[in-house]
Amino acid sequence: MRDHPRVLAFVYRRVGDRAAAEELTAEVFRIAWERVLKGGGGVTSGWLFVTARNLLGNHYRAMARLTELHRRITDELDRTPASGEDSAVLDTLDRLPVRHREVLLLSYWDGLSAVEAGEVLGCSGAAVWVRLHRARKAFRDLYGEPEQPQPVQPEQSVQPKQPVQPVQSKRPEQSVQSEESEESA
Repeated sequence: MRDHPRVLAFVYRRVGDRAAAEELTAEVFRIAWERVLKGGGGVTSGWLFVTARNLLGNHYRAMARLTELHRRITDELDRTPASGEDSAVLDTLDRLPVRHREVLLLSYWDGLSAVEAGEVLGCSGAAVWVRLHRARKAFRDLYGEPEQPQPVQPEQSVQPKQPVQPVQSKRPEQSVQSEESEESA
C-alpha cells in the first residue's frame, strides 16, 4: 500500500528499533486486511495511524511488563542479571528444541514435580523423567558448542571401504545339518 512507508516511519520514530517497527507495522496492515475481508468498512490513512498508535500503546505496556518482570526476577534472586555463565546457559536454552526447553524450564525454572510437569505437558510422570533425561543430554551436547555451526569441510579423497567378508564356520557341514534338523522339527 502507499501508506506503508509513512506508517513504518511513524512507528519507527516512536519505537527506535527497526525490527520492532517493522513487526508492528505488519500487524497494522494485517488488522487492516482482516477489516477489509470482513466488510468492516474502508481503511483510510487516518485509520491506519490510529491503529498503529493503539498497537504502540500495547507494545509499550508489554515492554513495561517485561522490564518489571526482569527487575523482579533479579531482585528475587538477589544478584546481578546475566553473568557470562548465565548468558551461556540462556543461549543454550534458546538453541534447544521446544520439547527439550519446555521440560527443562518446567522442572528447573518453575520447580514442578514430574507429575505436575506431566499435567502441563499432557503425559505421565514417567514420561517426564524420560523427556527430562533426553533434554539434559541435548543441553549438555549444545552447551559446549559454539552458537554458529562451523561450515562443513569437503571430504578429502575418501577411499571406498573394502567389502566385509562373511566369517566361515570351521565345519560348514554341521551348520547345514543343524538347519535341516530345525526345519524337520
